[in-house]
Amino acid sequence: MSKIALAPLRPLLELLADGELHSGESLGAALGVSRAAVWKQLQKLEQLGLPVESEKGRGYRLVGGLDLLSVDAIQSQLSVGGQSLLGELQVLDQVDSTNARVLDRMEAGAGHGLVVLAEQQTAGRGRRGRQWVSPFAAGISLSIGWQFQGGVQILEGLSLAVGVALARALERFDVPDVRLKWPNDVWCQGRKLAGVLLELSGDLTDRCGVVVGVGLNVGLAEGAARQIDQPWVDLAAVRPGLGRNSLTAAMLEELLPLLEEYPRIGFAGYREAWSRLDQFSGQEISLYSGPTEWRGRNVGVDESGALLLEVDGEIRRFHGGEVSLRGRRAGE
Repeated sequence: MSKIALAPLRPLLELLADGELHSGESLGAALGVSRAAVWKQLQKLEQLGLPVESEKGRGYRLVGGLDLLSVDAIQSQLSVGGQSLLGELQVLDQVDSTNARVLDRMEAGAGHGLVVLAEQQTAGRGRRGRQWVSPFAAGISLSIGWQFQGGVQILEGLSLAVGVALARALERFDVPDVRLKWPNDVWCQGRKLAGVLLELSGDLTDRCGVVVGVGLNVGLAEGAARQIDQPWVDLAAVRPGLGRNSLTAAMLEELLPLLEEYPRIGFAGYREAWSRLDQFSGQEISLYSGPTEWRGRNVGVDESGALLLEVDGEIRRFHGGEVSLRGRRAGE
């Protein structure tokens, strides 16, 4: 993904965010630059994948406008409880990875309650080393840092619980047919809508930190979507018009309390809710771990979040890591 210096472009983006026509002369006057300089900046917006439309004699506009993230807009929609759990909120124009940014702070012994969002990630990370595609202002790329006492064992099932929290946030906006795919995907209408990536730091036997990374598709352009190697969906297709700041605030309202209470209630407090949303509940599925494949019937998850697979009449447990799950095709 190309790296373009975004700070100089931010004033132009804010002017064009309304989706209305703006003449080159008015843009230049507002920015204090020549019309030629405006045109050069508009070319850079095209390189970001933002469709700039021009009408001769009338000016330029961003097709569909732009819903930019705002610290003030997000914080204003948080409850008193949510604000009390939030340590620091950053919104960056561009970053290699929001998870990497928070992880750096965690490894320095800080970062508890730190939330980092980015309009664009140039090296967003997905599970098992995959890239997370995040075009400019087309989704929500969010990472939260949290410190825990008691070692990594108290975090069993956390990625599944995060999925429940995201589903609850989406329910606030009546997003239809939201389901969860073990161990860390949010699906909608049978396709992937969001993914979760947890990364750990510190002493895994005592005081440790976790970074909860979330990528949510809001409105992906067709060109960017070609980079995705699995069935996907975005909110624009199923529940158009949702504001990213409101969505982000709702996500934090669910995720921050979850992290605060998780050492006390663990995955047991989320198991029933997760099971109700299980995309593959009761279905014949295949599980892959490297070259090894297991086939059987999905019979749910246990108290630790491990997947329960009935193979030849025997219940086998599978934990996270390199295990992935895919729905069996008809006839297999």
